[in-house]
Amino acid sequence: MTTEKDPIFTKMLPALQSKLNEFHLYGYTTVTHEDIWIYCVRKVWRKKDVSEMRTYQITNDILQILPAAFMTYTQIEAQRNSDWFSDLNNADLQILLNPKKDVEKEE
Repeated sequence: MTTEKDPIFTKMLPALQSKLNEFHLYGYTTVTHEDIWIYCVRKVWRKKDVSEMRTYQITNDILQILPAAFMTYTQIEAQRNSDWFSDLNNADLQILLNPKKDVEKEE
């Protein structure tokens, strides 16, 4: 998702900067404008068309983001998008998924 070319994103930079300053105040220094915007698009406005929203509605939604809710969302997304079994080959996966077959072979 490219935010640099989005005119609404550019228009909302002052509100995003204000929220970013709040996040940094709480110690969340790795958060960026883009992270906040993506959170809004995917979570806050997931069922809305942002292009049809009024400026005050977008600004209000951005300023009402709670750092705890944002961090919870990012942690869930990180877990959802991670591939826990990427280090395992097919044989290792079969052992994990069918442990009884491997035990029977040993007996």
